[in-house]
Amino acid sequence: MINVKQIPLLSDNYCYLLRDNETGAVAVIDPGDAKPVLNEAKRLGWQITDVILTHHHYDHVDGVAEIKAQTGATVTGPTKDTHRIEHLDKTVDGGDTLTFGSQTAKVFYVPGHTLGHIAYWFEKSGILFPGDSLFALGCGRLFEGTPEMMWQSLQQYLSLPKQTVVYCAHEYTLANAEFALTIDPTNKDLIQRVAEIRKLRSEGKPTVPSTLDEEFKTNPFLRPNDPQIREQLKMVSATDAEVFKEIRLRKDNF
Repeated sequence: MINVKQIPLLSDNYCYLLRDNETGAVAVIDPGDAKPVLNEAKRLGWQITDVILTHHHYDHVDGVAEIKAQTGATVTGPTKDTHRIEHLDKTVDGGDTLTFGSQTAKVFYVPGHTLGHIAYWFEKSGILFPGDSLFALGCGRLFEGTPEMMWQSLQQYLSLPKQTVVYCAHEYTLANAEFALTIDPTNKDLIQRVAEIRKLRSEGKPTVPSTLDEEFKTNPFLRPNDPQIREQLKMVSATDAEVFKEIRLRKDNF
């Protein structure tokens, strides 16, 4: 139902062009730079109709003004970031529904990386755009929120179908993988995944997207209740939030 094109930009960002195959509507998610997006849309013959934003950081919004000026696209972003994102035409918050073309996405409010952060889940197409809240084998650094807040945010993803495809916004996977091995060194799924990631990166290939199934099995930030992780951290009786906080602290200092 949705054709997704992944566009690398800046140093390690990904943004995404989405084409609704029923109506021809085209959205771009988190354009941190306009030129690569406009060039790719032109190459594909796609006319951008919508810009969809997850949070206010420059590497997700700096291309908005030029794209809007050249295409007249409707810009949608987080309600809680209206004071710090320019050119917004519409805002959405957790629990809302976003419509573009014939497609609809459920909006999740996922604070932690920033206080206004949201994510978009296109249920029928089985795709998730978490921005910087969730990465392949990682999660966003806590610039504005607390560990408890971020853990509550990430728990929302645990209820989604495991076949959901996750289009995160950065190529951080190799560094995340090396860290994950220090937290979960005996996880056979993780060991196998890390080998695959190393191979992909050695060939200059992206490691994104992933699936929630992969993340549920191998991403330590989604698994603070895992007995092996708790034993490794010597936090067997701690709460999930406490274990998550420790994992995030270790990653910050890795």
